Parts: sequence; structure tokens; C-alpha cells
Amino acid sequence: MIRVLVVDDEELVREALQRLLDVEDGIRVQVRESSGALDAVRYTAPDVVLLDVVMPAPDGLTLLASIRELPDPPPVAMLTTFDASDQLELALLGGAAGFLLKDSAPALLAQAVRVLAAGGVICTPGGSHAVLARHLTGRPVPAPVSALAEPPLPELTRREREVLTLIAIGLPNADIAEQLAIGVTTVKTHITALKRKLRASNRVALATVAQRAGLA
Repeated sequence: MIRVLVVDDEELVREALQRLLDVEDGIRVQVRESSGALDAVRYTAPDVVLLDVVMPAPDGLTLLASIRELPDPPPVAMLTTFDASDQLELALLGGAAGFLLKDSAPALLAQAVRVLAAGGVICTPGGSHAVLARHLTGRPVPAPVSALAEPPLPELTRREREVLTLIAIGLPNADIAEQLAIGVTTVKTHITALKRKLRASNRVALATVAQRAGLA
């Protein structure tokens, strides 16, 4: 059972998301306003947190920072009604596992929850490419691959490219290990090397680099 905490200060949004997700097999939802969210995370230990970006104090970014400071924090995806913004960029830099549009299709919401619970990352807004490329890799948005004289990736081993491709499609470490017939510890070693070589701070950044390079 995947336990989801939805944090939003709009009652209608909380109720709508709870109705949409509670009907899914294996997903159970609780909802909170921002004022009670941190205690809810601390004492109920949800598997996934869906956190609104724009809320009264404490706002989404403040709550994200507080959640990330907890021992073994759950993955947090930011909820938004718009495409991309400074708040979203800061959230991703602050450790969010991605972001979701509040009006995403029910099937997409449920799938996103499952991906997050399995250790993957999600980014649904159409502007996510530019946001992630510029702010998570520490580089400007590059020209299209076809316009570049050199490949956008540094020299990677064959196995590193395979791991990077599977990260880009949202697979968690255990599934990557099974797919490649290697150990989870080996997967983690490759991911550490990829982060260093690609100057990527987290899996979201790695996925963006892979997609930009045409690996996924």
C-alpha cells in the first residue's frame, strides 16, 4: 500500500486529489493544510508527499526544506497549476523529486505516485525541459542536439549509458539492477559516477541530461 500525503490549502483541491487517488488499487491518501503538514509527515511517515508550491505560511518551499531535513524523508513532488516558475526551479534544487500539474489526468497522477514511491522522478509540465536543464545541471539550455558539433555528454562507459537511459524513463535502482542483471550497489556506484561526470545534483537532473542527449 502506497501512503500519499497531499498538502494544499485549497479544500476543493485536497478533496479532488483524494477522490482521484483513493480509487486506485494500492494507494491511500490523507490530506493536510500547510500548517499541519510537517507533523503529518513526521508522525505518519507517508511514502509520497504531493506538496502545493504556493501556500500561506509555511509555503511550499519552506515545507520542502523542512521535510528534507527529516531522517529518511519521503519523496516530494510539487503541485502546480502553471507550467514553470522560479518557485518550481528552487523546489527542484531543494530536493523535490519533480512536479505535477494539478489538472493532470487521473491515470497520470496515479502512475506518478507509483513512480515516486519506487524512487523515480516525475515532471509533467511542458516547460520542465528548460527549467531542469538550466537550473539542475548548472548549465544554460543548449541548442538542439542536431545543431551541436560535439555530443552533449562527456565520455561515458557503455554501462553508464545504460543506467542513465533507465533513469531517464523513471526506473528505480532495484528495477535498473534487474534489467541489467547487476547488483543494486553497482547501480548506485554508476549513478554516483554519472552525477560527477555530468555535474548533476540528483536523478531529475540526470534524467534531463539523458533526454536532452536523445538517450530516452
